Amino acid sequence: MMEFISSTFTSYVALVPVTLSQSLILAFVVLGIMIPFRTLHFPDLTSEGAYPLGGCICGILIAAGVNPALAIVAALACGFIAGCCTAFIHLRFRIHTLLAGILMMTMLYSINLRIMGKSNLSIFGSDTVYNWAPFVTPGFPVSKIIIAGIIGAAVFLILNWFFKTEKGTALRAVGSNPAMAEAQGISVWVSTIVGVGLASAFSATSGALMVQSQGFADVNMGLGILINGLAALMIGEAVVGKKSVFRQLLAPFVGAIIYYQLVSLCLAAGMPPPDLKLATGLFVLAMLALPTLKRRRGAGGAPAHEKFRE
Repeated sequence: MMEFISSTFTSYVALVPVTLSQSLILAFVVLGIMIPFRTLHFPDLTSEGAYPLGGCICGILIAAGVNPALAIVAALACGFIAGCCTAFIHLRFRIHTLLAGILMMTMLYSINLRIMGKSNLSIFGSDTVYNWAPFVTPGFPVSKIIIAGIIGAAVFLILNWFFKTEKGTALRAVGSNPAMAEAQGISVWVSTIVGVGLASAFSATSGALMVQSQGFADVNMGLGILINGLAALMIGEAVVGKKSVFRQLLAPFVGAIIYYQLVSLCLAAGMPPPDLKLATGLFVLAMLALPTLKRRRGAGGAPAHEKFRE
């Protein structure tokens, strides 16, 4: 038993730098899930299509010799357009938000294939933003942690400032009460389109950063990213809460780090990779059910059907 614990701990420690760099990159996807889900009350699936879109855009541009930072900006812009299209489909045609996201996600798969001309593209040996990290070896996990951490900190500070401005408050008001916001002269259309576009832009940015990290782009790289992001968001909200703008923005980053460390621990303990999806689904279910169980217990104990019998 002690030998198993020792070997698990050794394997886990060896994986920490890699999973930490990945979690900081994928925190942008979690942020892209949180903004429509919590701020706008707009359940959206576009992130699963915007993530590979950003990766494909970044990959093809870097392969063409474009500056890696400009490739990330281009990916962000394309992700923003994809999110705006999802919001427009919902608002203009009265299609449910989830269905609008599924439609956009499905169309983006073909668009990504058109962009790259094939299902995957290698950019090994090309210059990336991780080569710009000072005082560290380019391409190693430490350089990725530094660059992703700097970008994440900048995004966090900018969003924390933005959501406290007049336009940011208007966007939050639309999510809280669209009818009241419209009565106050706030455009529900503009706020919804900008908010969902912003969320997809962050998901695309994550895809661009991940492609530069792993050295290749693939049209299937977004498969399952949504459930992983949701799991990370649930963890983050359970740890730091969601009562303020600061906490809401902090939750995706904290949750992503904790979630991927848990994944690392499962792999170090010998869990087969195919079982991670099952474990993730069960964990999300537990996190969603926990508040309900707490409320029932706090309300006095017995479930509703037992109280009815009494």
